[in-house]
Amino acid sequence: MPSLALKNLFYDKVRLAVTLVGIIFSVVLSSVQLGLFVGFQRATSDILFYSNADLWITSENVTHAEDGVPFSEKKLYKVLGSPDVERVEKQIVQFANWKKPNGADTGILLVGGNLDGGMGVPFKIVRGNIEDLNKPDAVMVEELYADKLGVSEIGETVEIGGFRAEVVGFTRGVRSFTTSPPVFTTFKNAQNFFGLPEDQTLYLVVRAKEGAELQALKTDLKNRVSNVDVYTRMEWTNKQRNYWMFGTGAGITVLIAAALGLLVGVVVVAQTIYAATVDHIKEYGTLKAMGATNFYLYKVIITQAFLSGLIGYAIGMSIALVVSYISQQGTTAIILPWQLVLALFGLTMIMCIGASVVSINKVTRIDPAMVFKG
Repeated sequence: MPSLALKNLFYDKVRLAVTLVGIIFSVVLSSVQLGLFVGFQRATSDILFYSNADLWITSENVTHAEDGVPFSEKKLYKVLGSPDVERVEKQIVQFANWKKPNGADTGILLVGGNLDGGMGVPFKIVRGNIEDLNKPDAVMVEELYADKLGVSEIGETVEIGGFRAEVVGFTRGVRSFTTSPPVFTTFKNAQNFFGLPEDQTLYLVVRAKEGAELQALKTDLKNRVSNVDVYTRMEWTNKQRNYWMFGTGAGITVLIAAALGLLVGVVVVAQTIYAATVDHIKEYGTLKAMGATNFYLYKVIITQAFLSGLIGYAIGMSIALVVSYISQQGTTAIILPWQLVLALFGLTMIMCIGASVVSINKVTRIDPAMVFKG
């Protein structure tokens, strides 16, 4: 049976090519659209997700990270009073105005944190040293947005909020969902750029002691510190993603495009597999005339659909992964996590086999006598 399915599949190479093109198109389209959605989703929250903090403490009712409300740094000492807290740091994440060396203005997302604790500081530094951020007014720029920010070399000077700033390094791979590229500095420098009073902060980031139960620590900190909200890193990350992707409506467009891509893929594959089966209707009639059972025909048709899907998926996903790799060199990333790759494989097989099952109904109703008609 597999031999017959293979021979039937490769006998008409033009029909096979048409079938594979349809499946490849579906896989690439679905992968790119869903990968864009994942990429946009991650871009909204990379800074939070990679912060290495176990907990984030914000003012009450803050909807997203860029909308932080200042509160007294005295709360930090109350947090330190918890026996399950290992370290607490102040942090700033806020939009700011950036004046390029040529005088043009643009927006940035300024991130200021403590360099010693490893929570919220720059990661993937490709040029410069993190110690250089300790210089007054020093900043590090995301290399992907260097052209947008009008800088290309270490030592160039710009203005942030009317204050002089010097570029001391470049990071790589931290994207922004908005038009405001991320720029990193120390908490003290960020405080100066914003004119934030010395006794205030926008956030506290917490590292729990090893073995501490985070939900229990959250409850403890809520009882110790008034007028704040406490989130685990993933809770705060998800809140940020939901705000930008759904709360603002910005992500709905991406999601609709992904859904349409998936729908088009389903239709293309179903139509292609169905047409390929129906085109061989006389051959299946011949098999029935020779005594083949319906169950045997089922196996032949499903095997052909499975093999078509397997070959088409392999080629299509290879193309999609290349496109994903190339995209990650720029500001708009198409991200294909292994879970998505695996899910698309399953979906492709279901689409191919499902379309073949629909056509089977037509095949099983064939009158073997049709083979002998002119």
